Formats: sequence, structure tokens, C-alpha cells
Amino acid sequence: MNPDSVSSPAQAPAILGGLGEIAGGYDALLCDVWGVVHDGRSAHGPAVEALRRFRAQRGPVILLSNAPRSAEDVEQQFARLHVPKDCYDSILTSGMLARDDIARRSAGRNLPLLYIGPDRDLGIVAGLSVERVEDVAKAQIVLCTGLVDDKSQKPEDYRPVLVELKARELKFLCANPDIVVRYGERLIFCAGALARLYTELGGCSVYFGKPHGAIYVAALARLRGVAKRDGLRVLVVGDGLETDIRGANGAGLDAVFIADGIHGDDIPELTPPAIAGLVARAGVTAKGAMRALVW
Repeated sequence: MNPDSVSSPAQAPAILGGLGEIAGGYDALLCDVWGVVHDGRSAHGPAVEALRRFRAQRGPVILLSNAPRSAEDVEQQFARLHVPKDCYDSILTSGMLARDDIARRSAGRNLPLLYIGPDRDLGIVAGLSVERVEDVAKAQIVLCTGLVDDKSQKPEDYRPVLVELKARELKFLCANPDIVVRYGERLIFCAGALARLYTELGGCSVYFGKPHGAIYVAALARLRGVAKRDGLRVLVVGDGLETDIRGANGAGLDAVFIADGIHGDDIPELTPPAIAGLVARAGVTAKGAMRALVW
């Protein structure tokens, strides 16, 4: 980690023309996926090329995602979106950390689990000692990977069931801390929005992934393993101020903010005052900012 190089609150992020302008100061990269490398419908070609060039010229790249899925599931999605395998060294997701946690909780027993999310994310519990239940009264824990229909539903649609869960004081495992993600031209709600509402109702939400520290500890260990050395100067790239950038700040890592992701509607013009005001309101710091990830 490089805590001494994190921007001070008074220092506005530099507007960068490309990653190549600052890549020379770093040996490894932690890069967000959705909103940076792809938008849910197709890969961002210039971003892919930027990651390739960083790997070739500087060092390893780990894709750090709040996807509630395994690395294998993410790579299957990459194949559909045309994200090539040669632009990264490894994938680490919040879903992988959530699965590890559920495996510990269910060891030696069959854990009654209430699942909230689309069927496509059920791989997160495949092969584990869990019994999926539909009745809140039978559940001992809740796992949320997202809204069942994230194209049409809103968090408020889940208030009644969340009230029931709170009445039973069940822990709410959130496998994707993101509040929203950009899908093409629109924003859709994620599991983090439901966990936030559950917390507001007085419930206990347990988060996996960014901005929480455990995923950075795991990611840094992976980077050291790939690089086969310690003392790496690590840069974080992401489009989420509350996840990617706040998480980087908490881990003592420099960060580059990608403005055209989930905050794209908040920044009509990429100017130093606009970026400085945005990060200041969020209470975070970034080394630099660019409209989209390019080299």
C-alpha cells in the first residue's frame, strides 16, 4: 500500500488525458469492472486496451468487482460482452467473499437461507450446505444478490418483506454493496440499495466487497502473489465514489475516478471545479479523473 501518496482533501484530482500519464508511478492496478470495462451490454474497447498496455508496461491487473458472482460466472459474461482474457491477471468479486462467508456459516449443518435476487446469481450458493426457503419464518439468514427484476423493480417494492425480516432480527448478507450500476444508458438498483433500506429499518446488514476493507486485503494479497514480490505501488481505477474511491481511500491507495460511469449525469463537463466539487461532496479524494478509461 502507498498511504503517503493519497491525495489530501485540499488537492483537486488532476484531469487526465489517459492512464498512461500516471501509469509510470505504479506497479499494479485494481480496476473496477461494470461502468469502466463494460456497461453491461458491451466492452469498452479503449478501456480494454488501456489495461493491456498497463500489464505490458507496468505490472499485474486485478479486476475488482462488486458482482455477486464467481470469477467463472464473470468470465462467462465477459465472453458475451467481448472482454478478452488478456487484459487482466485475475478477478476478485464480492460474490466470492460472500460465498466463503456462507460456507463458514453452513459448515456441518444445512443452513435455511432466504434468497433475494435473480436466478442467474444462484451460483453463489451452488454446492454449499444451504436449504433455500421461501418462508421468512423458516429462514435463519438472508442472502441478497440484487433485485429479482432489476429492470422494473425499486427498493421500496421490498419494504414489506424487509419489515418481516427485521421483525425476526435476521442478518442480511449483501453480496453486492453497489447502490446502482449503469446498464447502457440507464441506472439500475443493486443489492446495496436493499441493504441500505434494511439498515434504515433497524436491521443488520453485512456487506461484502467495495468499499469494505476485506476485499482490499484479499486483492492486495493476490497482486503480491501475481507479481511475486511485496512493496507494490498500487493504483485503483473506478467509477463509484462511494465504493471504488472511498474503498481506495480506506485502503491507503491512490485512485483514478472514471466520470462517465454511474456519476455521468452529475458531470456535464469534465472540468477541475466540477470534479473537485463532486469528490468534496462525497468526502473522498482521488489522484486523477478522466471521462472514460483510456491509455
